[in-house]
Amino acid sequence: MFDLNQKSRTQFNKLQKRLRHAVGDAIADYTMIEDGDKVMVCLSGGKDSFTMLDILMNLQRTAPVKFELIAVNLDQKQPGFPEHVLPEYLTSIGVPFHVIEKDTYSVVKRVIPEGKTTCGLCSRLRRGTLYGFAEEHGITKIALGHHRDDILETFFLNIFYGGKLKAMPPKLLSDDKKNIVIRPMAYCREKDIQRYSAFRDYPIIPCNLCGSQENLQRQAMKMMLKTWDKQFPGRLETIFTSLQNVAPSQLADRQLFDFEGLKQGSLEHCEVIDFSTGLSVLAQ
Repeated sequence: MFDLNQKSRTQFNKLQKRLRHAVGDAIADYTMIEDGDKVMVCLSGGKDSFTMLDILMNLQRTAPVKFELIAVNLDQKQPGFPEHVLPEYLTSIGVPFHVIEKDTYSVVKRVIPEGKTTCGLCSRLRRGTLYGFAEEHGITKIALGHHRDDILETFFLNIFYGGKLKAMPPKLLSDDKKNIVIRPMAYCREKDIQRYSAFRDYPIIPCNLCGSQENLQRQAMKMMLKTWDKQFPGRLETIFTSLQNVAPSQLADRQLFDFEGLKQGSLEHCEVIDFSTGLSVLAQ
């Protein structure tokens, strides 16, 4: 698909191996894909979803379990959207695909005032459409292209603007309990994805709904994280690790930990998480 000299080929192989390991580790750690799964890869036309599809196809050939992949794109009827690009690309790589045509663009433009952030409504409309498609076509897992940096940006957005301590989970049961959403690139760094995408020279399709909104709060988070990554190497890795090592008794959420019932001699350090409810309980 693309030509590289020997040096570039070596760099590409190392980068692909790193991404394969990161995706494979995330899939294993969170049991994202199981034998017989039919995985819907949500393809937006951006670097992240292109890379996710590429790595999943690569892993599919050597994975210890058998699973299907189907690439799905939602054509939101944005003016100037190049409808031919994704079908031509997906046909060329031999992956089954489906294009859903639904005019969510007009809804967003009608409802959201000019200059206001469109991402919230746009994502909800996309999510509802994709969930419906998944139910109709026997999809067992819905794969989204969010990476480690997306998760960290969301974490800080919720802290700074939402007053909540939460991010994007690598694996999620939808509110209606009918769909499992997975993020196979949860361990992948955005800068690695950018380099990989450049090597692959994907036919990137820009989003003219939200992509042109330069003053989004998320952009501020992205710049903050990039600055930290440059000034303090390893900081982002440490922050992400902290999301995997939560100590409910050392926070202040009364719903997550029984502070009221905490007495002298109680088993404070023997707390466990009841995963059916998400609440912390004290071992007896």
